Amino acid sequence: MDKLSPIILFVYNRPDHTRRTLQALEKSLLAQKSILYIFSDGAKNSAAKAVVNEVRTVIKSFRLFKRIHIIEREINWGLAKNVIDGVTQVIHEHGKAIVLEDDVVLSEHALSFFNRALTYYENEETVMHIGGYIYELDRTNLAETFFTRYAASQAWATWKRAWDYFEVDIDEIIRQFDKKKINDFTFDHTMNFWRQIQQQKVGKVDSWAVRWYASVFLRGGLALSPNQSLIENIGHDGTGVHSEISGMFATTIRSEPIDGFPAEVVESEEGYRSLKKYFKHRKGGLIERGVRFIRNKLLHRINNRMR
Repeated sequence: MDKLSPIILFVYNRPDHTRRTLQALEKSLLAQKSILYIFSDGAKNSAAKAVVNEVRTVIKSFRLFKRIHIIEREINWGLAKNVIDGVTQVIHEHGKAIVLEDDVVLSEHALSFFNRALTYYENEETVMHIGGYIYELDRTNLAETFFTRYAASQAWATWKRAWDYFEVDIDEIIRQFDKKKINDFTFDHTMNFWRQIQQQKVGKVDSWAVRWYASVFLRGGLALSPNQSLIENIGHDGTGVHSEISGMFATTIRSEPIDGFPAEVVESEEGYRSLKKYFKHRKGGLIERGVRFIRNKLLHRINNRMR
């Protein structure tokens, strides 16, 4: 295998999640041969200092990597700025990167998948994103790996050649959309990606992820996904700054290695249909939605008092 990609991990205020993420990462094949960068965001306020310091104690307790670089932000950058700056910094030095946040538990085969895909599609300009996470789709007719327009942000990898097209300016992103593109971007309006773009515009959210997906989409890029997730997302328990309680991200992790990749770089029709179906039915019935809404409101009030 060619030179291994560096790994970037972004952490903030969840010591238990961070510990679980690093424990799983350490056990991944190729971890001990990989360089790890950890970007630790600064405390948002005085109440958060203790738990941020606890996270920093956790990340300094792991050693089983080729090299570890820890970057401690002196002030709170926020997730979007931290990710954009961190990915840009590392990817300009190494030409590629595997990107994780503090709420993902990796399969032992995840790093092998990322590195093999980064090598296999290195010179395929249309391939801009390698995703290790996929929703719990119906896998009956899905190939082992497949391409779609959707760039999942839970755990992913890319190259400098693709990241160079990342558009930070939300006004520039919006300018490039028309009705057809909005329809295609949102999987026929089954997922709220355009609403996230509008919320970014008015400052209600600050999301690097939706801007990255939009940048890939507007460039005509494709993202590679496995048909079963190599990642378990453990962050949607209400503890995250940008996440709510949700079963939407629940998955069963693939335990076997990935054997092959698509030879033809085109969007999978079955992959598109499967994602569209999942997005359309992701919220469940009215009662389930109501219970989740009330629970999230209460939990966010509690968390906001603690941050």
